[in-house]
Amino acid sequence: MAWHVKLACLGLCALYLSPVLFLGGVAVQAQEAAVAPPSAVSKPVTDADFIAAADEVLGQMSQITGLQLVTPLKKSLRSREEIRAYVIKQMNEDKNAAERYADERSAEAFGLLPKGFDLDSFMVNVLTEQVEGLYDPQTREFYIADWSPPADQRMVMAHELTHALEDQHFQIEAWAKAARPNEDAELARDSVLEGSAMAAMIDYLMLGTGRSLKDVPDFDPGVLIGDLGSSPTLQKAPPFLKDALMFPYLGGLTFSAAVMKNTGWSALPGLFEKPPVSTQQILHPALYQSGRTPRKVTLPPLEKMLGDNWSKLDENIMGEFGWKEVLKQFLDNDRAKSLAAAWDGDRYMVFEQKRTKRLLLVTRLYLDSEELAARFFGQYSEALEKKHSERTNLLRRPNFFSFDTPDGGVFLDCLGDECVTLEGATRNVFDGFTKALNWPLAPPPRERPGAAPAKTAAISAPAAPLVAGIFSPAAQTAP
Repeated sequence: MAWHVKLACLGLCALYLSPVLFLGGVAVQAQEAAVAPPSAVSKPVTDADFIAAADEVLGQMSQITGLQLVTPLKKSLRSREEIRAYVIKQMNEDKNAAERYADERSAEAFGLLPKGFDLDSFMVNVLTEQVEGLYDPQTREFYIADWSPPADQRMVMAHELTHALEDQHFQIEAWAKAARPNEDAELARDSVLEGSAMAAMIDYLMLGTGRSLKDVPDFDPGVLIGDLGSSPTLQKAPPFLKDALMFPYLGGLTFSAAVMKNTGWSALPGLFEKPPVSTQQILHPALYQSGRTPRKVTLPPLEKMLGDNWSKLDENIMGEFGWKEVLKQFLDNDRAKSLAAAWDGDRYMVFEQKRTKRLLLVTRLYLDSEELAARFFGQYSEALEKKHSERTNLLRRPNFFSFDTPDGGVFLDCLGDECVTLEGATRNVFDGFTKALNWPLAPPPRERPGAAPAKTAAISAPAAPLVAGIFSPAAQTAP
Protein backbone atom coordinates (compact mmCIF):
# COMPACT_ATOMS: atom_id res chain seq x y z
CA MET A 1 0.00 0.00 0.00
CA ALA A 2 2.98 2.30 -0.45
CA TRP A 3 3.28 2.95 -4.18
CA HIS A 4 1.71 6.41 -3.88
CA VAL A 5 4.32 7.30 -1.28
CA LYS A 6 7.08 6.03 -3.55
CA LEU A 7 5.96 8.32 -6.35
CA ALA A 8 6.22 11.29 -4.01
CA CYS A 9 9.99 11.18 -4.51
CA LEU A 10 9.59 13.21 -7.69
CA GLY A 11 10.22 16.57 -6.06
CA LEU A 12 6.88 17.36 -4.44
CA CYS A 13 8.60 19.13 -1.56
CA ALA A 14 9.53 22.16 -3.59
CA LEU A 15 6.09 23.72 -3.58
CA TYR A 16 5.58 23.44 0.15
CA LEU A 17 8.57 25.50 1.18
CA SER A 18 7.84 28.83 2.77
CA PRO A 19 9.61 31.73 1.07
CA VAL A 20 11.50 32.58 4.26
CA LEU A 21 13.00 30.01 6.62
CA PHE A 22 13.74 30.95 10.24
CA LEU A 23 16.50 28.64 11.36
CA GLY A 24 18.01 29.18 14.78
CA GLY A 25 17.30 32.90 14.68
CA VAL A 26 18.74 33.30 11.18
CA ALA A 27 16.24 34.34 8.53
CA VAL A 28 17.21 32.83 5.19
CA GLN A 29 15.49 34.07 2.07
CA ALA A 30 14.67 30.89 0.20
CA GLN A 31 16.10 32.07 -3.08
CA GLU A 32 18.71 34.62 -2.07
CA ALA A 33 21.57 32.17 -2.42
CA ALA A 34 20.38 31.30 -5.87
CA VAL A 35 19.00 34.06 -8.03
CA ALA A 36 17.53 37.51 -7.77
CA PRO A 37 13.77 37.78 -7.18
CA PRO A 38 11.80 37.25 -10.39
CA SER A 39 10.50 40.21 -12.26
CA ALA A 40 6.78 40.72 -12.72
CA VAL A 41 7.07 38.95 -16.05
CA SER A 42 9.44 35.98 -15.75
CA LYS A 43 11.64 35.40 -18.75
CA PRO A 44 11.81 31.85 -20.10
CA VAL A 45 14.89 29.97 -18.99
CA THR A 46 17.14 28.99 -21.86
CA ASP A 47 18.86 25.61 -22.00
CA ALA A 48 22.23 27.32 -21.62
CA ASP A 49 21.12 29.26 -18.53
CA PHE A 50 19.61 26.13 -17.03
CA ILE A 51 22.72 23.99 -17.59
CA ALA A 52 25.03 26.69 -16.22
CA ALA A 53 22.91 27.09 -13.09
CA ALA A 54 22.63 23.32 -12.60
CA ASP A 55 26.40 22.87 -12.89
CA GLU A 56 26.98 25.60 -10.32
CA VAL A 57 24.47 24.15 -7.85
CA LEU A 58 25.80 20.63 -8.43
CA GLY A 59 29.27 21.78 -7.39
CA GLN A 60 27.85 23.40 -4.26
CA MET A 61 25.87 20.28 -3.31
CA SER A 62 28.99 18.18 -3.77
CA GLN A 63 30.81 20.45 -1.31
CA ILE A 64 27.94 20.32 1.20
CA THR A 65 27.43 16.55 1.17
CA GLY A 66 31.02 15.48 0.57
CA LEU A 67 29.88 13.34 -2.39
CA GLN A 68 31.97 13.86 -5.49
CA LEU A 69 30.53 13.70 -8.99
CA VAL A 70 31.67 10.39 -10.47
CA THR A 71 30.29 10.65 -14.01
CA PRO A 72 28.79 13.56 -15.98
CA LEU A 73 25.10 14.17 -15.34
CA LYS A 74 22.47 14.65 -18.04
CA LYS A 75 20.21 17.67 -17.53
CA SER A 76 17.14 18.91 -19.40
CA LEU A 77 14.04 21.12 -19.22
CA ARG A 78 10.70 19.31 -19.48
CA SER A 79 7.18 20.47 -20.31
CA ARG A 80 4.14 19.70 -18.17
CA GLU A 81 3.02 17.12 -20.73
CA GLU A 82 6.41 15.41 -20.57
CA ILE A 83 6.32 15.40 -16.76
CA ARG A 84 2.83 13.86 -16.82
CA ALA A 85 3.96 11.16 -19.24
CA TYR A 86 6.93 10.40 -16.98
CA VAL A 87 4.70 10.11 -13.89
CA ILE A 88 2.39 7.64 -15.66
CA LYS A 89 5.34 5.63 -16.99
CA GLN A 90 6.92 5.39 -13.53
CA MET A 91 3.61 4.41 -11.95
CA ASN A 92 3.12 1.58 -14.45
CA GLU A 93 6.68 0.35 -14.08
CA ASP A 94 6.65 0.40 -10.29
CA LYS A 95 3.47 -1.69 -9.98
CA ASN A 96 1.04 -3.18 -12.46
CA ALA A 97 -2.67 -2.33 -12.56
CA ALA A 98 -3.65 -5.29 -10.34
CA GLU A 99 -1.11 -4.31 -7.69
CA ARG A 100 -2.27 -0.70 -7.72
CA TYR A 101 -5.88 -1.86 -7.41
CA ALA A 102 -4.86 -3.94 -4.40
CA ASP A 103 -3.19 -0.89 -2.82
CA GLU A 104 -6.32 1.18 -3.32
CA ARG A 105 -8.62 -1.46 -1.86
CA SER A 106 -6.28 -2.09 1.08
CA ALA A 107 -6.32 1.59 1.98
CA GLU A 108 -10.12 1.48 1.74
CA ALA A 109 -10.26 -1.57 4.04
CA PHE A 110 -8.31 0.29 6.73
CA GLY A 111 -10.57 3.33 6.40
CA LEU A 112 -7.79 5.48 4.96
CA LEU A 113 -9.56 6.20 1.67
CA PRO A 114 -13.27 6.59 0.91
CA LYS A 115 -14.93 3.84 -1.07
CA GLY A 116 -14.45 4.27 -4.80
CA PHE A 117 -11.61 6.80 -4.51
CA ASP A 118 -9.63 6.86 -7.78
CA LEU A 119 -6.09 6.75 -6.45
CA ASP A 120 -4.41 6.41 -9.86
CA SER A 121 -5.99 9.58 -11.24
CA PHE A 122 -5.34 11.50 -8.05
CA MET A 123 -1.64 10.66 -8.01
CA VAL A 124 -1.14 11.56 -11.66
CA ASN A 125 -2.95 14.87 -11.19
CA VAL A 126 -1.28 15.93 -7.95
CA LEU A 127 2.21 15.07 -9.12
CA THR A 128 1.74 16.73 -12.49
CA GLU A 129 0.44 19.80 -10.66
CA GLN A 130 3.20 19.86 -8.05
CA VAL A 131 6.43 18.51 -9.52
CA GLU A 132 8.95 21.22 -10.36
CA GLY A 133 11.96 18.99 -10.79
CA LEU A 134 13.07 15.39 -10.51
CA TYR A 135 16.00 13.05 -10.84
CA ASP A 136 15.50 9.81 -12.77
CA PRO A 137 17.87 7.11 -11.45
CA GLN A 138 17.14 4.83 -14.41
CA THR A 139 18.42 7.27 -17.02
CA ARG A 140 20.60 9.19 -14.53
CA GLU A 141 19.13 12.43 -15.78
CA PHE A 142 17.99 15.56 -13.93
CA TYR A 143 14.86 17.31 -15.20
CA ILE A 144 13.37 20.62 -14.23
CA ALA A 145 9.91 21.89 -15.19
CA ASP A 146 10.07 24.54 -17.88
CA TRP A 147 7.17 26.40 -16.22
CA SER A 148 9.00 26.66 -12.89
CA PRO A 149 9.74 30.28 -11.88
CA PRO A 150 13.46 31.04 -12.14
CA ALA A 151 13.48 32.07 -8.47
CA ASP A 152 12.47 28.51 -7.48
CA GLN A 153 14.72 26.56 -9.77
CA ARG A 154 17.95 26.58 -7.80
CA MET A 155 16.18 25.44 -4.65
CA VAL A 156 14.69 22.53 -6.61
CA MET A 157 18.11 21.82 -8.10
CA ALA A 158 19.68 21.63 -4.64
CA HIS A 159 17.23 18.91 -3.61
CA GLU A 160 17.23 16.83 -6.79
CA LEU A 161 20.95 17.09 -7.45
CA THR A 162 21.54 15.66 -3.98
CA HIS A 163 19.63 12.60 -5.21
CA ALA A 164 21.88 12.50 -8.27
CA LEU A 165 25.05 12.54 -6.16
CA GLU A 166 23.67 9.91 -3.78
CA ASP A 167 22.77 7.73 -6.75
CA GLN A 168 26.29 7.81 -8.13
CA HIS A 169 27.62 6.57 -4.80
CA PHE A 170 24.83 4.36 -3.44
CA GLN A 171 22.60 3.33 -6.43
CA ILE A 172 19.48 4.69 -4.78
CA GLU A 173 16.79 2.87 -6.78
CA ALA A 174 18.20 -0.60 -6.13
CA TRP A 175 18.94 0.38 -2.53
CA ALA A 176 15.35 1.50 -1.88
CA LYS A 177 13.83 -1.55 -3.57
CA ALA A 178 16.06 -3.90 -1.57
CA ALA A 179 13.62 -3.44 1.32
CA ARG A 180 10.80 -5.10 -0.64
CA PRO A 181 8.40 -6.73 -0.04
CA ASN A 182 8.32 -4.92 3.35
CA GLU A 183 6.60 -1.66 2.37
CA ASP A 184 7.12 -0.10 5.80
CA ALA A 185 10.87 -0.65 5.48
CA GLU A 186 10.79 0.71 1.91
CA LEU A 187 9.05 3.86 3.13
CA ALA A 188 11.77 4.20 5.77
CA ARG A 189 14.42 4.08 3.03
CA ASP A 190 12.49 6.59 0.93
CA SER A 191 12.53 8.84 4.00
CA VAL A 192 16.32 8.62 4.14
CA LEU A 193 16.52 9.71 0.50
CA GLU A 194 14.05 12.57 0.76
CA GLY A 195 15.10 13.62 4.25
CA SER A 196 18.79 13.82 3.38
CA ALA A 197 17.96 15.79 0.22
CA MET A 198 15.88 18.19 2.32
CA ALA A 199 18.74 18.58 4.79
CA ALA A 200 21.15 19.30 1.95
CA MET A 201 18.75 21.84 0.48
CA ILE A 202 18.51 23.66 3.82
CA ASP A 203 22.30 23.74 4.09
CA TYR A 204 22.34 25.17 0.57
CA LEU A 205 19.89 27.90 1.58
CA MET A 206 22.11 28.71 4.58
CA LEU A 207 25.27 29.16 2.52
CA GLY A 208 26.92 32.42 3.49
CA THR A 209 25.45 32.46 7.00
CA GLY A 210 28.28 30.47 8.56
CA ARG A 211 25.78 27.92 9.82
CA SER A 212 24.19 24.65 8.73
CA LEU A 213 21.32 22.44 9.80
CA LYS A 214 23.38 20.67 12.46
CA ASP A 215 23.88 24.03 14.19
CA VAL A 216 20.13 24.48 14.67
CA PRO A 217 18.89 22.83 17.89
CA ASP A 218 15.42 21.29 17.99
CA PHE A 219 14.73 22.04 14.35
CA ASP A 220 11.00 21.99 13.53
CA PRO A 221 10.36 20.87 9.92
CA GLY A 222 6.87 22.34 10.17
CA VAL A 223 8.33 25.75 9.34
CA LEU A 224 8.95 24.48 5.82
CA ILE A 225 5.32 23.81 4.96
CA GLY A 226 3.66 26.47 2.89
CA ASP A 227 -0.01 26.97 2.09
CA LEU A 228 -1.62 23.72 0.94
CA GLY A 229 -4.29 25.90 -0.65
CA SER A 230 -1.84 26.55 -3.48
CA SER A 231 -2.49 22.97 -4.60
CA PRO A 232 -6.16 22.54 -5.58
CA THR A 233 -5.77 18.78 -6.01
CA LEU A 234 -3.95 18.19 -2.74
CA GLN A 235 -6.30 20.49 -0.85
CA LYS A 236 -9.17 18.12 -1.67
CA ALA A 237 -7.20 14.96 -0.87
CA PRO A 238 -8.06 12.66 2.04
CA PRO A 239 -5.90 13.49 5.10
CA PHE A 240 -4.01 10.21 4.81
CA LEU A 241 -2.72 11.06 1.35
CA LYS A 242 -1.49 14.48 2.45
CA ASP A 243 0.38 12.88 5.35
CA ALA A 244 1.74 10.03 3.24
CA LEU A 245 3.06 12.37 0.56
CA MET A 246 4.79 14.64 3.06
CA PHE A 247 6.14 12.01 5.48
CA PRO A 248 9.32 11.08 3.55
CA TYR A 249 10.25 14.76 3.34
CA LEU A 250 9.39 16.09 6.78
CA GLY A 251 9.76 12.88 8.79
CA GLY A 252 12.89 12.07 6.83
CA LEU A 253 14.30 15.54 7.48
CA THR A 254 13.81 15.24 11.24
CA PHE A 255 15.47 11.82 11.15
CA SER A 256 18.40 13.05 9.05
CA ALA A 257 18.92 16.08 11.29
CA ALA A 258 19.03 13.85 14.38
CA VAL A 259 21.45 11.32 12.88
CA MET A 260 23.79 13.97 11.47
CA LYS A 261 23.58 16.31 14.46
CA ASN A 262 26.99 15.46 15.91
CA THR A 263 29.04 14.42 12.90
CA GLY A 264 27.40 16.24 10.00
CA TRP A 265 27.47 14.82 6.48
CA SER A 266 30.12 12.23 7.33
CA ALA A 267 27.21 10.21 8.81
CA LEU A 268 25.47 9.92 5.43
CA PRO A 269 27.27 6.80 4.09
CA GLY A 270 26.36 4.96 7.29
CA LEU A 271 22.65 5.49 6.58
CA PHE A 272 23.04 3.64 3.28
CA GLU A 273 25.24 0.92 4.77
CA LYS A 274 22.86 0.35 7.69
CA PRO A 275 19.45 1.73 6.67
CA PRO A 276 16.50 2.13 9.05
CA VAL A 277 14.27 -0.94 9.00
CA SER A 278 10.92 0.68 9.85
CA THR A 279 9.07 3.98 9.89
CA GLN A 280 9.24 3.66 13.68
CA GLN A 281 12.98 4.27 13.45
CA ILE A 282 12.31 7.32 11.26
CA LEU A 283 9.81 8.69 13.78
CA HIS A 284 12.11 7.88 16.73
CA PRO A 285 15.75 8.27 15.61
CA ALA A 286 16.99 7.09 19.02
CA LEU A 287 15.57 3.63 18.22
CA TYR A 288 17.61 3.57 15.01
CA GLN A 289 20.73 4.64 16.86
CA SER A 290 20.19 2.00 19.56
CA GLY A 291 19.61 -0.72 16.96
CA ARG A 292 16.16 -1.70 18.22
CA THR A 293 14.15 -3.52 15.55
CA PRO A 294 10.47 -4.59 15.47
CA ARG A 295 9.32 -8.16 15.86
CA LYS A 296 8.68 -10.29 12.81
CA VAL A 297 4.99 -11.15 12.58
CA THR A 298 3.35 -13.97 10.65
CA LEU A 299 -0.26 -14.74 9.76
CA PRO A 300 -1.77 -18.17 9.12
CA PRO A 301 -3.13 -18.76 5.60
CA LEU A 302 -6.88 -18.24 5.28
CA GLU A 303 -7.44 -19.24 1.66
CA LYS A 304 -8.79 -22.74 2.42
CA MET A 305 -10.94 -21.42 5.23
CA LEU A 306 -12.49 -18.73 3.01
CA GLY A 307 -12.94 -20.89 -0.08
CA ASP A 308 -12.75 -20.17 -3.79
CA ASN A 309 -15.08 -17.18 -3.63
CA TRP A 310 -12.34 -15.03 -2.10
CA SER A 311 -9.01 -13.85 -3.50
CA LYS A 312 -6.12 -12.37 -1.56
CA LEU A 313 -5.29 -8.85 -2.70
CA ASP A 314 -2.51 -7.85 -0.36
CA GLU A 315 -0.28 -8.94 2.51
CA ASN A 316 2.23 -6.58 4.07
CA ILE A 317 3.28 -4.46 7.06
CA MET A 318 1.71 -1.16 8.14
CA GLY A 319 4.39 0.02 10.57
CA GLU A 320 4.05 2.76 13.15
CA PHE A 321 3.38 5.44 10.54
CA GLY A 322 0.62 3.37 8.93
CA TRP A 323 -1.09 2.57 12.23
CA LYS A 324 -0.84 6.19 13.32
CA GLU A 325 -2.69 7.17 10.15
CA VAL A 326 -5.36 4.51 10.73
CA LEU A 327 -5.92 5.64 14.31
CA LYS A 328 -6.03 9.31 13.26
CA GLN A 329 -9.07 8.60 11.10
CA PHE A 330 -11.14 7.79 14.19
CA LEU A 331 -9.31 9.16 17.25
CA ASP A 332 -7.75 12.55 17.93
CA ASN A 333 -4.19 13.14 16.75
CA ASP A 334 -2.57 13.04 20.20
CA ARG A 335 -4.13 9.70 21.12
CA ALA A 336 -3.31 8.25 17.72
CA LYS A 337 0.32 9.32 17.96
CA SER A 338 0.74 8.01 21.51
CA LEU A 339 -0.96 4.69 20.81
CA ALA A 340 0.90 4.05 17.55
CA ALA A 341 4.22 4.64 19.33
CA ALA A 342 3.59 1.39 21.24
CA TRP A 343 3.84 -0.54 17.94
CA ASP A 344 6.32 -3.43 17.99
CA GLY A 345 5.54 -5.19 14.72
CA ASP A 346 2.50 -6.10 12.63
CA ARG A 347 1.21 -7.83 9.53
CA TYR A 348 -2.05 -7.57 7.62
CA MET A 349 -3.91 -9.34 4.81
CA VAL A 350 -6.75 -8.08 2.61
CA PHE A 351 -9.13 -10.41 0.77
CA GLU A 352 -11.86 -9.55 -1.75
CA GLN A 353 -14.98 -11.56 -2.46
CA LYS A 354 -14.94 -12.13 -6.20
CA ARG A 355 -18.64 -11.58 -6.91
CA THR A 356 -19.66 -8.86 -4.45
CA LYS A 357 -16.23 -7.15 -4.09
CA ARG A 358 -16.68 -7.19 -0.31
CA LEU A 359 -13.45 -6.79 1.63
CA LEU A 360 -12.04 -8.83 4.50
CA LEU A 361 -9.24 -7.29 6.56
CA VAL A 362 -7.02 -9.31 8.89
CA THR A 363 -4.40 -7.73 11.16
CA ARG A 364 -2.02 -8.95 13.83
CA LEU A 365 -0.23 -6.37 15.94
CA TYR A 366 2.37 -6.58 18.71
CA LEU A 367 2.55 -3.84 21.34
CA ASP A 368 5.40 -2.97 23.70
CA SER A 369 3.71 -4.51 26.75
CA GLU A 370 0.52 -6.20 27.98
CA GLU A 371 -0.51 -2.90 29.55
CA LEU A 372 -0.20 -1.14 26.21
CA ALA A 373 -2.08 -3.96 24.49
CA ALA A 374 -4.92 -3.39 26.96
CA ARG A 375 -4.83 0.31 26.14
CA PHE A 376 -4.87 -0.46 22.42
CA PHE A 377 -7.85 -2.76 22.93
CA GLY A 378 -9.88 -0.07 24.65
CA GLN A 379 -9.10 2.69 22.17
CA TYR A 380 -9.26 0.59 19.01
CA SER A 381 -12.67 -0.72 20.13
CA GLU A 382 -13.78 2.91 20.06
CA ALA A 383 -12.20 3.41 16.64
CA LEU A 384 -13.96 0.36 15.19
CA GLU A 385 -17.32 1.61 16.43
CA LYS A 386 -16.71 4.96 14.72
CA LYS A 387 -15.56 3.23 11.55
CA HIS A 388 -18.67 1.02 11.33
CA SER A 389 -21.70 3.18 12.06
CA GLU A 390 -24.25 0.42 11.40
CA ARG A 391 -23.76 -2.24 14.11
CA THR A 392 -25.80 -5.04 15.66
CA ASN A 393 -25.16 -7.89 18.12
CA LEU A 394 -22.42 -6.16 20.09
CA LEU A 395 -20.49 -8.48 22.39
CA ARG A 396 -18.03 -6.90 24.79
CA ARG A 397 -15.86 -8.95 27.11
CA PRO A 398 -12.43 -8.44 28.68
CA ASN A 399 -9.96 -8.36 25.76
CA PHE A 400 -12.66 -9.38 23.24
CA PHE A 401 -15.07 -7.21 21.25
CA SER A 402 -17.27 -8.07 18.29
CA PHE A 403 -20.32 -6.89 16.39
CA ASP A 404 -22.06 -7.48 13.08
CA THR A 405 -22.28 -5.10 10.13
CA PRO A 406 -23.99 -5.39 6.72
CA ASP A 407 -20.55 -6.32 5.32
CA GLY A 408 -19.79 -9.05 7.86
CA GLY A 409 -18.59 -9.46 11.41
CA VAL A 410 -15.97 -7.30 13.12
CA PHE A 411 -13.72 -8.88 15.76
CA LEU A 412 -10.98 -7.54 18.05
CA ASP A 413 -9.16 -9.91 20.38
CA CYS A 414 -6.05 -9.34 22.52
CA LEU A 415 -3.84 -11.89 24.26
CA GLY A 416 -0.81 -10.80 26.26
CA ASP A 417 1.01 -8.11 24.30
CA GLU A 418 -0.62 -8.77 20.91
CA CYS A 419 -3.97 -8.03 19.30
CA VAL A 420 -5.72 -9.36 16.21
CA THR A 421 -8.62 -8.00 14.19
CA LEU A 422 -10.88 -9.37 11.48
CA GLU A 423 -13.33 -7.15 9.63
CA GLY A 424 -15.79 -8.60 7.15
CA ALA A 425 -15.55 -12.19 8.43
CA THR A 426 -17.95 -14.72 9.94
CA ARG A 427 -17.58 -16.00 13.48
CA ASN A 428 -16.52 -19.39 12.12
CA VAL A 429 -13.68 -17.79 10.15
CA PHE A 430 -12.58 -15.82 13.20
CA ASP A 431 -12.58 -18.95 15.38
CA GLY A 432 -10.58 -20.81 12.75
CA PHE A 433 -8.10 -17.95 12.57
CA THR A 434 -7.49 -17.80 16.33
CA LYS A 435 -7.26 -21.60 16.46
CA ALA A 436 -4.49 -21.45 13.85
CA LEU A 437 -2.69 -19.01 16.16
CA ASN A 438 -3.11 -21.46 19.08
CA TRP A 439 -5.12 -18.85 20.97
CA PRO A 440 -7.92 -19.74 23.42
CA LEU A 441 -11.39 -19.72 21.91
CA ALA A 442 -13.05 -16.32 22.22
CA PRO A 443 -16.17 -15.90 24.38
CA PRO A 444 -19.22 -17.43 22.68
CA PRO A 445 -21.76 -15.17 21.00
CA ARG A 446 -24.98 -14.49 22.88
CA GLU A 447 -27.86 -16.76 22.08
CA ARG A 448 -30.70 -15.03 20.29
CA PRO A 449 -34.19 -15.60 21.72
CA GLY A 450 -35.72 -18.71 20.20
CA ALA A 451 -32.56 -19.64 18.33
CA ALA A 452 -30.82 -22.98 18.58
CA PRO A 453 -27.74 -22.90 20.84
CA ALA A 454 -24.60 -21.88 19.03
CA LYS A 455 -22.02 -24.61 18.53
CA THR A 456 -19.49 -22.63 20.54
CA ALA A 457 -21.84 -22.11 23.48
CA ALA A 458 -20.70 -25.25 25.28
CA ILE A 459 -17.03 -24.26 25.18
CA SER A 460 -15.94 -22.52 28.34
CA ALA A 461 -14.31 -19.12 28.18
CA PRO A 462 -10.86 -18.75 29.77
CA ALA A 463 -10.96 -18.96 33.55
CA ALA A 464 -9.45 -15.49 34.01
CA PRO A 465 -9.35 -12.37 31.84
CA LEU A 466 -6.44 -12.41 29.42
CA VAL A 467 -5.96 -8.67 29.77
CA ALA A 468 -7.16 -7.34 33.09
CA GLY A 469 -8.58 -3.97 33.93
CA ILE A 470 -9.87 -2.97 30.50
CA PHE A 471 -13.49 -2.56 31.50
CA SER A 472 -15.23 -1.89 34.76
CA PRO A 473 -17.33 -4.80 36.11
CA ALA A 474 -20.45 -3.11 34.82
CA ALA A 475 -19.02 -2.92 31.34
CA GLN A 476 -18.05 -6.59 31.28
CA THR A 477 -21.61 -7.68 30.59
CA ALA A 478 -22.84 -7.59 27.05
CA PRO A 479 -24.94 -4.55 26.24
